[in-house]
Amino acid sequence: MSATENIETVKTMYEAFGRGDVEAILEHVTDDVDWAADAAGDAAPWWGELHGKEEATRFFSGIAGTVDVLAFEPKAFAATDDEVMTFVHYRAKVRKTGTEVDMNIHHYWRFRDGKVAQYRGSEDSAQTLAALGG
Repeated sequence: MSATENIETVKTMYEAFGRGDVEAILEHVTDDVDWAADAAGDAAPWWGELHGKEEATRFFSGIAGTVDVLAFEPKAFAATDDEVMTFVHYRAKVRKTGTEVDMNIHHYWRFRDGKVAQYRGSEDSAQTLAALGG
């Protein structure tokens, strides 16, 4: 796939995230996807390494069960024929504490045969941890 096609796939996945449509997201990942939020610890239910579509679902249920997403705005995309990097503005409110986070997050997507084979996400984990009450 071309860099442009891969960026379009990521944009489609982001649109599905905005709708809360996890199944539509998973249609674009390999069965053996390597999915991880790069953060030390396990304080947030979406942190850690997940393998395969079934485990990747826990990433989304962790977010949906913990925060209300107030903003998810992709700002920039960079790509090669098998990788996409994104810069996203993210704002959310933790339901349990009522605390909001407001940060820029970075996503790395590696493609294999037109589907996402690896995802890595980074965030301001200190801000997330504080908002969770940790």
